[in-house]
Amino acid sequence: MEADALAVPGAGNSGRPAGAPLGNEPLGDLGLAGDHAAIWSYDFEAETLSWLPGLENLLGGGALSEAEIESRLADLVAPLTAGTRTSPPWREFELEQSFRNPAGEIRWVRLRARTIGDDNGSSGLLGIATDVTDVRENRQALEDLTDRYRLLVELSPDAVCVHEAGVVTYVNRAALTALGASSTAELIGRPIMDFVADESLPALLDRIASLHRQGASTVPADTVMLRLDGTKYLVQSISVRTTWEGRPAFQVIMRDISAQKAAEATLRYQAALISHVSDAIIATNGSGVVTSWNPAAENVYGWTAGEAIGGTVSELVGAALDPETVLRRGGVMQTTHRHRNGSTLAIRISAAEMNDGFVLVCADETARRRAEQHYSTVVASLDEGVVVIGPGGLIESANPAACRIIGVGHDDLIGVPCVTLELYDEQGRIPPARMPSVVTRRTGATLTGLVLRLRRPAGDDVWISLTSRLLTPEDPSAQAVVASFTDITERRAIGERLAHEATHDPLTELANRTLVLDSLAEALSGAGRAELTTLLFIDLDKFKVINDSLGHSVGDKVLRIAGERLRRGIGENDLVGRLGGDEFVVVTAEITEPDEIKALAEHLREALTEPITVNGRQLHIDASIGIVTAANDDTRTAEDLLRDADVAMYQAKTLGRARYEFFDVELRERMQRRLRMEQDLRDALQNEELWTAYQPVVDIESGEMVAVEALLRWKHPAHGTISPAEFIPLAEESDLINLIGKYVLRTTTREIARRREQLGIDLNLKVNLSARQLDDPHLVAGVQDALKTTGLPPHALTLEVTESALMRDQAAAAEVLTSLRDLGVSLAIDDFGTGYSSLAQLQRLPLDTLKIDRTFVIGIAESRDAAAIVKSIIAMAHAVDLIVVAEGVEDEEQLAVLRELHCDQAQGFHLGRPAPPDELFGAAG
Repeated sequence: MEADALAVPGAGNSGRPAGAPLGNEPLGDLGLAGDHAAIWSYDFEAETLSWLPGLENLLGGGALSEAEIESRLADLVAPLTAGTRTSPPWREFELEQSFRNPAGEIRWVRLRARTIGDDNGSSGLLGIATDVTDVRENRQALEDLTDRYRLLVELSPDAVCVHEAGVVTYVNRAALTALGASSTAELIGRPIMDFVADESLPALLDRIASLHRQGASTVPADTVMLRLDGTKYLVQSISVRTTWEGRPAFQVIMRDISAQKAAEATLRYQAALISHVSDAIIATNGSGVVTSWNPAAENVYGWTAGEAIGGTVSELVGAALDPETVLRRGGVMQTTHRHRNGSTLAIRISAAEMNDGFVLVCADETARRRAEQHYSTVVASLDEGVVVIGPGGLIESANPAACRIIGVGHDDLIGVPCVTLELYDEQGRIPPARMPSVVTRRTGATLTGLVLRLRRPAGDDVWISLTSRLLTPEDPSAQAVVASFTDITERRAIGERLAHEATHDPLTELANRTLVLDSLAEALSGAGRAELTTLLFIDLDKFKVINDSLGHSVGDKVLRIAGERLRRGIGENDLVGRLGGDEFVVVTAEITEPDEIKALAEHLREALTEPITVNGRQLHIDASIGIVTAANDDTRTAEDLLRDADVAMYQAKTLGRARYEFFDVELRERMQRRLRMEQDLRDALQNEELWTAYQPVVDIESGEMVAVEALLRWKHPAHGTISPAEFIPLAEESDLINLIGKYVLRTTTREIARRREQLGIDLNLKVNLSARQLDDPHLVAGVQDALKTTGLPPHALTLEVTESALMRDQAAAAEVLTSLRDLGVSLAIDDFGTGYSSLAQLQRLPLDTLKIDRTFVIGIAESRDAAAIVKSIIAMAHAVDLIVVAEGVEDEEQLAVLRELHCDQAQGFHLGRPAPPDELFGAAG
């Protein structure tokens, strides 16, 4: 075969050309021949092989004949020549085959071939044979290396994982165990951050971000990892930038250092103990030269570690110190050392042998021994008695205070059996085993604060507070007892006096509220409860007048006399008490019949109504009494009975005073309704349940409406409309009247100001003021603010005050009315004729209007006397320039009479009932 050309398929195997030489173009994609490659071809039709020079070297050297070359080549390309005949032209094939060369070596050849031909089909193969033995060997070596690396990683005790784009793609066995997984399926495919604790994430991300090139790695860093069960553990991790299946990835090697850190912490702890322990710890070699000197040793002896190390231990502690001697004496001994400054130290020394020397622990007990001396001195100087009683019950020691309290000398007390001391409890009984120390010795229990009476040898008694405890509680078998006691005779007397004062009224020496309730509760409980328990609640009538007019000293004397009269008026087993002020109670279980109870109440009233002479002045009082009884099956408490008796007393006062009333359930319900209504009235302001009705006031001559009176109404959400006669007194008895008054003034002035402007009418508004409102210091400012805010002219507002309110304190009322008049508003006296005033008295007040009470108007048409009274009132009022308004006009006859009597204005159901503003003025207004 020629070296410069290859015959086209169909040429013989001699290598001679069978046609035009074949250039390199068809071989461009297959690679050219070289030292380890040779070109060959195969003709399908002739079934002949051809090749270029160089094949013989590839197959075994120049010693091969052409026939041997052809035979070996045919064997190598047989799979290709057999399986490619039907393939279309220009199809490529590749195959690696092994063979043994003449030297007996196994060689590998890679055969790459392409079918050649024309449109009629393939005519043969053209290929290149390449020696790839070295490549195969290198590849095998790489596979062996890879396998060894895989085994190394898989069997590594350190956890190893690979993550790509933040997702775990590989974990070794150690990683499975470390993360608490049973299989790789639990970890592969999960974000790597799932297994890193939050506190370690930022640093880990920063370290990964710093790896910019293949093979770059981070420095070892501590990282907190998370197991599947959520528990944390500490690792030292290294991240390496690598590839995984050709893609960028990161390999992480994690070594669990939890145990290492724990060991380090233990070492640090042990070192800290030595550094911070209060005992001096000294290490020496066998010759007594100091090799270690802790901070406590510096404090105990005054030498610094730098000064001590290398010195002789005996010189440093100021005394001969031989560790072997200490060991021979049991390893512990008491001795005396000296501080660097020469002061004496009481030391308890312990010694232990080391490999090359000794460790000495020197405990400084100087302070403890000094404290023991101080303790002995303190115990001797205590005011509290202290005795130590031995296991046999004999007194072994006693301090001076104990001898003084017991009343015997020290020598007479030592060795005496403790049971010879005479002790009694508060009931006068001898305590168990005669002495608490016996109980403590037998049981080990500490007895604290026992109050006992001690009979002295001289025959007098002292009260003591005694505590008995074991002397050495950590060793109960020792059975020695220490008893400490204090003389509380004087304190007990003071306590009894204080207890009496805590349960008795200091003024009258009667039982106070606490004792009354306790005694009543005791009477209502227990198997021996009386058939009937009766409670009388007594409130003195007219006492406030005496106290206010004559002074508290006189009032106190009256209370003491009243209390003494009540005490004398009850039975021996009954109780009388003072609750406070002028309120007293009597509790009795001796009487059971209603008539007897009434007789007792009358008897007590009669005793109280007897004249009382104080400072030469004869005084008179009376009493209102509320009575409540409780049978032995009554479930009410002491507080309940006291409350019910108070309710009954209030009812007695309401019905006229100087009487008694029995409690009944209906009375309580009325009072409870009153309390509920008061609370509901407080809520009504916030819930907008209150509204204002307006009643016309008519000019009698013209018949025109010249004013309206504002009348408050309440629509209760549960009880419907509540009468003003019920809720207005409730408001006046509490602080609500001022709040309600401000509400009425604010809403009515706004309403009338709006109606005056919209309807163009000159209409006056009349608003009632209660007696409580006159006492309100903010009344004048509130009226001024309402007028300013709503725009109602001052002259259009008339404030009406009842006659009784004006007569209560004329001077104070005149001052308030003058201030209101200065605002420009008009003032009227309401319900005139129901009180005790006269026009002469009213003339001193700045009034503009007088309203005649309806009681005088009712019979004006039928009674001459009634008409005469009204006529005189009108005449006198006109004489002092007051406008007169008649209330309660019910019919035309009454109106006609008032017209004849020249009354100015009138109001009543005949002239118009109270109505909402829209109904009175019209909705359009």
